[in-house]
Amino acid sequence: MLNVNDTAPEFTLKNTNKEDVSLSDYNDKTVVLAFYPGAYTGVCDTEMCTLQDNLNSFNDLNATVIGISVDSPWANGAFCKQYNLEFELLSDIDRKVIKEYDVLFTGLGGIEGYTSANRAVFIVKDGKIKYNWEAEPNPGVEPDYDEIKRTLETL
Repeated sequence: MLNVNDTAPEFTLKNTNKEDVSLSDYNDKTVVLAFYPGAYTGVCDTEMCTLQDNLNSFNDLNATVIGISVDSPWANGAFCKQYNLEFELLSDIDRKVIKEYDVLFTGLGGIEGYTSANRAVFIVKDGKIKYNWEAEPNPGVEPDYDEIKRTLETL
């Protein structure tokens, strides 16, 4: 896993409209990167909805949320629509970004060999990791949302 003060790996992924979105598109903002194992998997639904519920307070701190999973743009689009998510969900279908951020999880749902993102949160500002958290070793654990907010308040 990347550490605080490491350079955040640049990426370009497809959003729910199959458009390219890059981390560098948000150079003027602080970015909360929320890696999640998969849409419609219980804890992921709760996490994304909680991030949505906190979106205004994040925006007030000049931060934006980006969700990243290995789901297709179509699955992410349906997920986004069902829960009225107002932030980008990006598809890392080739698993390149989850490998670069070292948050690869194998065996989600007991499916041997299936790889997804582990649940992890990074805060990126000015191209550097300012906060990192990973649900080790259980992707069923949610991040500490208050800790994310407190970190944003200090940046």
